[in-house]
Amino acid sequence: MSSGTLFQIQLVLGYVACMLCLGTYVLPRLRAMSRVDAQRVIATVHSFRFFGLVFILPGVVGPNLPPGFATVAAYGDFATGLLAILALLCARIRPLFWTFVVGFNVVGIADLLADYYHAVRLDLPAVAGQLGGMYWVPIIYVPVLMITHVFALYLLARSQSRDAGVLQREVAAS
Repeated sequence: MSSGTLFQIQLVLGYVACMLCLGTYVLPRLRAMSRVDAQRVIATVHSFRFFGLVFILPGVVGPNLPPGFATVAAYGDFATGLLAILALLCARIRPLFWTFVVGFNVVGIADLLADYYHAVRLDLPAVAGQLGGMYWVPIIYVPVLMITHVFALYLLARSQSRDAGVLQREVAAS
């Protein structure tokens, strides 16, 4: 079996395993929390994305890892991680908190989609061995990141529709 095929199988199974794990153990607990607390948990997970800078650290990944992939992945993760940290630091200043929550989720999803685009365009699965010790990141960590981003946006949309319903009831009652 080719390394590209192995990489793609592992990527798909990484998403399946993460969805099963998060769906069973994490998401029910996040649903039970206040929307601020749930977003803080998700921001905490994403605050570690500064770790993506390792893709441009010489000696950690192989020398033949496509630079177009490594650079975009590294700085997109770094930006997302900083926005998540800012969200956590501003948790008591709600307008800033919500701005950074939206920001790290939008930037984070855009980063992951750009990474997938570049990975396909540069045929990353064919040179997946060049990821070296970072091979686990796209197989395990990226699925966790994408799933939590989608859930965070779901929580944002749900809270917006819930807030709109409360506002409509208050206006109707007055």
